[in-house]
Amino acid sequence: MPHAAAPADLTALFDAARAARAHAHAPYSRFPVGAALRAASGAIYRGCNVENAAYPSGICAETSAIAAMVCAGERRIAQLLVLGEGTDPLTPCGACRQRILEFAGPDTLIYCGSASGPGLARTMDELLPHAFGPERLAQGAP
Repeated sequence: MPHAAAPADLTALFDAARAARAHAHAPYSRFPVGAALRAASGAIYRGCNVENAAYPSGICAETSAIAAMVCAGERRIAQLLVLGEGTDPLTPCGACRQRILEFAGPDTLIYCGSASGPGLARTMDELLPHAFGPERLAQGAP
């Protein structure tokens, strides 16, 4: 099910993700990815994928953006947009979905974009149903 967002919100995220993608280091996959997230404070943090010769131990764009947010002292994602090249919307990989979950709620919107635009939107719960998150660990604590 598609979700709507204010165009200004998406434009800022899309532009930040596109700018980040331009700095990606992807000599092995040749697939540059950019991501931008809006933290609960409204600040935008961006990231790009960074590969290395010990492929595949590089980092994804979403992970890079999350690290920038955490380094700035924030802990909550309000929105996230990830984009790659081509015409199909790029969704976060499974590992990134788990990383995003750590800082997002089930209703947090994740925008999956392509070079042509923001593409589709899904909630965190739609991208990672029946997720194992921090609240699950608290249920097992004595």
